[in-house]
Amino acid sequence: MTAITDKRIAVTGGAGFLGSFLLEQLEAAGAGELIVPRIENYDLTEQDAVRQMYADAKPDIVIHLAAEVGGIGANRANPGRYFYANMAMGLHLIEEARKHKIEKFVQVGTVCAYPKYAPVPFREEDLWNGYPEETNAPYGIAKKSLLVMLQAYRQQYNLNGIYLLPVNLYGPRDNFDLETSHVIPALIRKFVTARDEGAAEVVAWGTGSASREFLFVKDAARALVMATDRYNGDQPVNVGTSHEITIRELVELIAKLTGYEGTVRWDTSKPDGQPRRKLDTTKAAQLFEFEAGTGLEEGLRETIEWWETHGAS
Repeated sequence: MTAITDKRIAVTGGAGFLGSFLLEQLEAAGAGELIVPRIENYDLTEQDAVRQMYADAKPDIVIHLAAEVGGIGANRANPGRYFYANMAMGLHLIEEARKHKIEKFVQVGTVCAYPKYAPVPFREEDLWNGYPEETNAPYGIAKKSLLVMLQAYRQQYNLNGIYLLPVNLYGPRDNFDLETSHVIPALIRKFVTARDEGAAEVVAWGTGSASREFLFVKDAARALVMATDRYNGDQPVNVGTSHEITIRELVELIAKLTGYEGTVRWDTSKPDGQPRRKLDTTKAAQLFEFEAGTGLEEGLRETIEWWETHGAS
């Protein structure tokens, strides 16, 4: 028996990228009924809809993955919407969790919450030591405020809420829409298309000097299951690999793995985003024994293969 064995678990965003893998791993770990509130039935930005979701689902545990999110371009285009939607969903879900006296609330935060110039590697203690990178600050701050809410609700109402900070995710089933996707799926789609069409060049955003850390989606899902099962503390915990790569190196690697032989042109009029991202993942290993198991090249190969097989559909 574990803390999730036979539990009714509601997973917001369970129909999405990370959610789909999380559901598979929760089921494998012995969870009971898994409930996925769909947006056509429950608009989680509305309190009445959230209240109805709790009444219908009667969850023991809620894992809140649902978010309105995108890459740099989407964040620049939708700062107000991203702040409101992410703030409202978390606000209502946590308040109703308290009222329904659920056993546990798992909030998935974002690496975008960290200060723009946080010391590298990012440690949880540095979360409040500065303002986030401007292009994704509204999203990051909305998510970060939910950490404060969970800590306050633990103090006043004894709600067992935990807060995890995953780094950038990638993998099969990701969002490959060039308008809203993150960097890895966007690059994979660009390079596969350019290869297949014989294009002479691919345009990449920025200078390539920024660095990022990437976590394979199956590892992220495993981390969530382990934390839901084993971690009950009030402090945020980073979830990642603790390895970084520059965007230029990433572009060269994806070009090689997709077999693209043309040139890359860097559009330096586009922003780089946060200069560096690399997490200190010590606490995840200590508190719930999580360590990432998939190397970047291995994960990229699987993601490229998935897109080549499923991309047209």
